[in-house]
Order: sequence, then C-alpha cells, then structure tokens
Amino acid sequence: MLPLRAVIFDMDGVLVLSGPAHWIAWRDTALAFGRELSHPEFLGFNGMTNQDICAKLWRERATSTLVAAVADQKEKAYREAVHANVPLAPGCRELLSTLRRNALLLAVGTSGPKENVDLVLDRGAIRPFFGGVVHAGLVQRGKPAPDIFLAAAQLLQVPPAQCLVVEDAPSGVLAAVAAGMRVLGVATNHEPAELLDVGAATVLPDLAAITIAHVLAK
Repeated sequence: MLPLRAVIFDMDGVLVLSGPAHWIAWRDTALAFGRELSHPEFLGFNGMTNQDICAKLWRERATSTLVAAVADQKEKAYREAVHANVPLAPGCRELLSTLRRNALLLAVGTSGPKENVDLVLDRGAIRPFFGGVVHAGLVQRGKPAPDIFLAAAQLLQVPPAQCLVVEDAPSGVLAAVAAGMRVLGVATNHEPAELLDVGAATVLPDLAAITIAHVLAK
C-alpha cells in the first residue's frame, strides 16, 4: 500500500457536533413547508446535500424554487443556532495539530453550503489547519457520489489511494469508498454497524478517540 499523505474530514458530526442544530432546523423548516419530519428520517439523509434531501422529502414537488426556499430557511436557522458558540468536537484541535505535526495534509469535504463552512472554520478558528476545503457548491453531485472527496484530494494534489476520510454518515462512507479512499468512521450520529456495513475500515466513538496510530493503520 502507498503511504498515507492526507486526511479529509467531513464537517458536520465530525469536526463540529452540529447534529442537534441541524435536526431542529430541518424539523422546523420542513413543517413550515408542509412536511412533518421524523428523527429517523432526518438521520436517513444525514450527510446529503439540500437538493438531494428535498428530492427525498418532497419528491415531484421539489422544484428548483422550493429547494432554494427550503435550503435558505433551513441554513439560516442552523447558522443562527451555532453562531454564538460553534460546537467543535472535543479533541478537534488536538487531533488536527497532531496530524499536522506528522506531516499529513488536511482538507474538509462536506455537503454543507459555503456559508456554513465559513462559519465553522472561521468562528471555530480551525481554518489554518486545512490546505483545501470543498463544499456542496463546488461539485455537481453530493454524497454518496465521490465528487466531494475527489475534489478535496485534487486540491491537496494527493492521489485518492493516499487519502484517509473521517466520516460520521453512511452516505459519506459510501462516497469515500467510491473515491477509492480508506474510511475511519466516528459513531457520533449512527451506530458503528451502519458505518462498517457500508465500508468503514474502523469505527471509533468520536473524534477524541482517534490517535495517530488509528490514522496510519494499514
């Protein structure tokens, strides 16, 4: 196997524990647009883009106008919820520092919109760790398609086979596997079996549990 050169992090549920804020924002927004949303449904589309989520929830009603309106209201609600105190995952800065000290390149690959990414990276003061950032607006297809992670690897100028992805959602694990990357799962929003079943090599409880040995494991 080629040596590991880069680690690509999903954002929500990995770098930032934003699940509760996303759930409340989606629940309230969906209801405002005539759709009652259950928590299991919400978990089922975790990691997907707003466009793909709207297609699942509203099906033939998911016109471009509806998608834009839903996404705008939902993301504004999310940003209002986390603006005052970005809920970085415990151990986030420590892990990022460790990886950088071990000469690994770092990137973010998320299905979130640019405004959310900027808020988390800047107000969370972690942007300097990353050599590349890919959000939903930079690719044609969201997870589980591999586009986001392939774009992140391209920004870092590292072949996919030399990248590790840290993910919390089945759709993200599938995307990383499709990109030809090893996946380290964190069980912040889903059971370990859900992530292992779709291709995660290892699953740990959270970001704080990850060591350099886990990252460099073959």
